[in-house]
Amino acid sequence: MYNLIKKNKKIIVITFLIIFFFLAYLMKTNKIYNFDQIIYDYIFPKINDYNTNYYKIITSLAGAFVVILLTLLALIIFKKKTYGKLIALNLINVVILNQILKFLFQRQRPNIFVLVDETGYSFPSAHAMVSLAFYGFIIYLILKTNIKRNLKILLSLLFILVIILICISRIYLGVHYASDVIAGLCISSAYLIIYIDIIKKHIKINNNML
Repeated sequence: MYNLIKKNKKIIVITFLIIFFFLAYLMKTNKIYNFDQIIYDYIFPKINDYNTNYYKIITSLAGAFVVILLTLLALIIFKKKTYGKLIALNLINVVILNQILKFLFQRQRPNIFVLVDETGYSFPSAHAMVSLAFYGFIIYLILKTNIKRNLKILLSLLFILVIILICISRIYLGVHYASDVIAGLCISSAYLIIYIDIIKKHIKINNNML
């Protein structure tokens, strides 16, 4: 998968950007409501106390406290401090990018069935952007190590699952439309590919990186 992205990165970045701006156009012209409603109608019957508590925990994995804590740990535990600094820079970049985009599009959050308190604008989802950029970069670092292939696959799939569940949690908890989440994933994917391409010369990791 990584080699496929590496060979076709320009096409992939452009594709993600096209999808993002297409969603933004549909959002601004109020042509995406039906899609968002279909997704929410599917999720709404599944709302119960157990699922709500579960998704509150899941959504916190892309919250400020957790990602900042993990970033600080990375700065401490990596032998080569460059890796921790790149993780921190990645987090700062994606948060700033998200805030700029939210300010530009200024979409109001859903107000139908909100299960947690959130402030700020809705498009694109910050949790979707942060989870993909942050945990996606962790996956990249894992793939660059010399650990066993099966362990690479297992850890990568685990972090991919975390990203997916975080995105679902934002819709389930009623704080984002599905289009906010998809747009967040698209723009964050494009960003992460570009970020990795810029900083890859600083990455030379082996199985003794900790």
